[in-house]
Amino acid sequence: MQDMNYTRNICIIAHIDHGKTTLIDRILERTKSVDPHIMHDQYLDMMDIERERGITIKAQPVRVIYEKNGKFYEINIVDTPGHVDFSYEVSRSMAACEGAILLVDASQGVEAQTVAHTYLALENELELIPVLNKIDLPMANIEETMLEIVDLLGVKETEILKVSAKMGTGVEELLEAVVERIPPPSGDPNAKLRALIFDAKYDKYRGVIVSIRVFDGSVKKGMEIQIMSTGETYEVIEVGIFTPVMMPTEDLGPGDIGYVIAGIKEVSKARVGDTITNSKFPSSDPLPGYRELKPMVYASMFPGLPEYYEELRKALEKLSLNDSALSFEPVHSPALGFGFRCGFLGLLHMDVVKERLEREFEMAVILTAPNVQYKVLMKSGEQVFVNDPAKFPKEDDIDHVYEPFVKLSVITPSEYVGSIFTNLQNERRSTLLHTENTGKNRVIMYFKTPLAEIITDFFDKLKAISRGFASMDYEFLGYEESDVIKIQILVNREIVDALSTICHRDKAYSIAKKLVDKLSELIPRHQFQIPIQAKAFGRIIARSDIKALRKDVLAKCYGGDVTRKMKLLEKQKEGKKKLREIGRVSIPQEAFLALLRIDEQEK
Repeated sequence: MQDMNYTRNICIIAHIDHGKTTLIDRILERTKSVDPHIMHDQYLDMMDIERERGITIKAQPVRVIYEKNGKFYEINIVDTPGHVDFSYEVSRSMAACEGAILLVDASQGVEAQTVAHTYLALENELELIPVLNKIDLPMANIEETMLEIVDLLGVKETEILKVSAKMGTGVEELLEAVVERIPPPSGDPNAKLRALIFDAKYDKYRGVIVSIRVFDGSVKKGMEIQIMSTGETYEVIEVGIFTPVMMPTEDLGPGDIGYVIAGIKEVSKARVGDTITNSKFPSSDPLPGYRELKPMVYASMFPGLPEYYEELRKALEKLSLNDSALSFEPVHSPALGFGFRCGFLGLLHMDVVKERLEREFEMAVILTAPNVQYKVLMKSGEQVFVNDPAKFPKEDDIDHVYEPFVKLSVITPSEYVGSIFTNLQNERRSTLLHTENTGKNRVIMYFKTPLAEIITDFFDKLKAISRGFASMDYEFLGYEESDVIKIQILVNREIVDALSTICHRDKAYSIAKKLVDKLSELIPRHQFQIPIQAKAFGRIIARSDIKALRKDVLAKCYGGDVTRKMKLLEKQKEGKKKLREIGRVSIPQEAFLALLRIDEQEK
């Protein structure tokens, strides 16, 4: 077991695309942790989708050996996801460490998620090393960005390290700072075992591989362990470290970061944030911070062709083996047939799941517009949670509806403050909490906002308003009472549940009108007229018609009395009426995404 004084546990926190994974590439090269023949860019991003998009989706640990003055230091690094959807994973990765490298892009400055993660690191009492990255770029604004970091952390400019992860500049100084500034871990090797689960992934040959940080005691092969939240016990088959490939070891002691394989069959049995202990001598106190991971965004998913329903179910089951945050249950829509109601951490998580289904399982899927989960108090006194507009109770049965609210933080150059404030205050039912200045020309604005208002197109709108300079982050506050209403869509006088939506009462008429107009553009014309109607408050509140394809039945009727023509037209009219009653309207996939794009009507 390594002397804890020569161990350092750190994570790297930053906004998306500020260079976390590239910096780790340079550290791996400097410490000769990876064979140069197999080294490639974004080495720790294991998924194709991570490398293509330049984002980290799964936290990935690695242990490197750094030599300084003849002494060898073990540095455990956890590369954390940067996106808000995965903020719980970030918090658990921080809990496994004593220090953090705060990485800031010199060309973009401090961003919303940088601030959010910094506060999270300070709450976890981590020692922070501020690092300025991309100093080699021509558009790098080094002086101003350093002032922003000083303002955020209250550190001296001399404490901020300057690196170029791409070129490798400053990596040596960074490793020295990690050894000097980050405290070694503490823990009692003779105490009862307590280890934090900060990640878990599924391997089809070995079961669940659990990433852990040991705080007290030790874990070794053959030991019987217990997961404290469930009480389930497993026998340890293998323990080891990440180098970054998995390397088996004798044991893992206090301060060590590594993995455990114990025949666990599902990722949901080893949840992030849970505590592992010895089942024969269990600890009475789990490590703090564990909470159930709950989906924030819901959408219905249907196979492109109904006969592929079973294949979609198997694909979702395989994905959920590796992603405990993904939840799904069967659902049926008269328009789209059988499918699944899926729960996601956020829009990026939803997008990643859809893309993985298409790539890894070659599944074409139809996704409906995303919704949030509402808490409904019925007049009967029953309380229900509703995440599907189709299952929203009738207005007469509802006493109160509560919707989820978030604390939204937006960092923007000061010239865009007015436009962003107007959009959030007037169009998205937001309340300004307070503002702060950060740096010379940047402002942080904090709003209390309904989650439903920002999960569809707000991020794109924010980037458009600020010309790409603003960034956002949010944290869940809780449920508050709200006056929301369900809008049902009728196509050819038949309710299409998959097109239903829930919105605030004040917006019902405008959203209904935009929606029926958009649908009338997207649904192709048939041989009969199709009415598109929106229903709320127990009545039709908006309508748009799709005109019938016309056939000139009078072409062969030349000359003669006008009554001949009238008879032909009347016959055609009766035929169209009959056709409308028995005819089926084919609704293309674009129509189900119309909810996401109704704001385009305003342009």
